[in-house]
Amino acid sequence: MKTNTLNLLAGPAIAAALLISPVSQAYDLPVVNLGLTSFLDGGVPAGPGLYAQAYYQSYSASKLKDENGDALGLPKTDLDYQVMVAQLTWLSTYRVGNASLGINALLPLVTSMDVDDGINNMALSAQSGTGDVLVGPFIQFDPVMGAAGPKFVQRIELQFNLPTGDYDADTSINPSANALSFNPYWAGTYWFTPQWTASARLHYLYNSKNTDPATAFGDVDSTQAGQAIHANLAVSRDLGKGWRLGLNGYFLEQITDTKVDGKAVSGRKESVYAVGPGAMYSFSADNHIVANGYREFGAENRPEGSRVQVRWIHHF
Repeated sequence: MKTNTLNLLAGPAIAAALLISPVSQAYDLPVVNLGLTSFLDGGVPAGPGLYAQAYYQSYSASKLKDENGDALGLPKTDLDYQVMVAQLTWLSTYRVGNASLGINALLPLVTSMDVDDGINNMALSAQSGTGDVLVGPFIQFDPVMGAAGPKFVQRIELQFNLPTGDYDADTSINPSANALSFNPYWAGTYWFTPQWTASARLHYLYNSKNTDPATAFGDVDSTQAGQAIHANLAVSRDLGKGWRLGLNGYFLEQITDTKVDGKAVSGRKESVYAVGPGAMYSFSADNHIVANGYREFGAENRPEGSRVQVRWIHHF
């Protein structure tokens, strides 16, 4: 997942001497949850117990954008990667008021990462491998019930991204951010009717220092990606017989500047938006599969492309 998305950590793109005009462009934020979750996100489908989830995501971009939303000054800026994510969720029977406590753990694996800058990757390089482990305790509130069924359900999680994955300071695009991040979120689902729902997951992101920064930064001791907000949004309709269809989207906005050796550097804030269709099929209360597609737009200081993902959820 840097992922990201899992979008990904892409380091500065270094221009090849004499072939293109100099470029100094950084993609600083770590991989975060952009579109991994969508429908009915505020609750868990089958109550307390152990859940296993598996995600597959494919991302493709032909444009790496600068701070003005223009493509970087390279002959090519093609990026393709595939990610597998394994997730375990434990929702306990331990109660705090009208809520239950639980914990999530995710391990991403970037199975393929390809980049083409049109100059034999003299400016851009990438590696696949294990991403950063994500761990977070959460509190799952009981649903608010109406006359015809649930009306609202929500969850709060304190998620941490641990710098455990593969990282190489000489590589532009890495599975790991090489820095600890705090990425808490609130998720909620509202039922307009028994068939129509809207869901949202709203994250705040704080990043610690990377004390082994990419060599493209030059002779510096540390970098620190800026703070950001990001969210997944979805509306859907229950069609019956296990089927649910809808629209899903996400956005990311970096709200503070990245710091290099403790000093803020302007012109590096990242942003992106995406929207697309989605579908969910429930085999039973314990087994579900979700498919989502996204097309990105409005990207600044990061790739702009499309992603497709499939998610399987099983309750033991």
